[in-house]
Amino acid sequence: MPYEPPTHTVQRSLRATTGAKIVAGVDEVGRGAWAGPVTVCAAVTGLRRPPAGLTDSKLITPRRRAALAAELERWVSCHALGHASPEEIDDLGMTAALRLAASRALEGLPVRPDAVILDGKHDYLGAPWRVRTVIKGDRSCVAVAAASVIAKVRRDELMAALGRGTAAVGPYAFAENAGYPSPVHRAALHDLGPTPFHRLSWAYLEQMPRWRHLRKVRTPAQAAALESGGQLGFDF
Repeated sequence: MPYEPPTHTVQRSLRATTGAKIVAGVDEVGRGAWAGPVTVCAAVTGLRRPPAGLTDSKLITPRRRAALAAELERWVSCHALGHASPEEIDDLGMTAALRLAASRALEGLPVRPDAVILDGKHDYLGAPWRVRTVIKGDRSCVAVAAASVIAKVRRDELMAALGRGTAAVGPYAFAENAGYPSPVHRAALHDLGPTPFHRLSWAYLEQMPRWRHLRKVRTPAQAAALESGGQLGFDF
């Protein structure tokens, strides 16, 4: 099924209405996984014509996605990745963990963006960044689509490396499922329990009586205390 290619429309609008000269597209991957980090990519593209075939990473085959990511990393003006670990996700909750990962990505850029285009309808980033949220931005905005592809490919590679580098996680097949709940992953969890790479605050443990006692219970007050105490690593 053909899709309309992404454009620079939102970026041009931000430039015209806010005076922003440097605009970063931001997208995340790994939000729904049971294991591994949540990963955010921030990409600055300018207004140049993007590589052919650029769209939401979920609409591209794995082989084409890997080749496109390599091409995009050469094409973008700059990009950076930020991660929030499973432990940080457990301690902070997903919204704060996304903010942490996105802040790390944006702070990792060699230039500071004047504005950010964030995929989705919820601004999990907030001040001090000037944010424009765009539903399906990974399909409609060039910078966000580029960030989507790079984030997906690099997180998949990270999860595959976990599977190769640690024999104990081999049965979980991270190279195939990237930490998402595939049948093989579910079966390994049921038989062997969670690894240090799993998110222990998530509800899937409630469905596994042998491992239910390992579930971490986080209260909103605990996450708020971590953030107010400066433990999120932000430098505003």
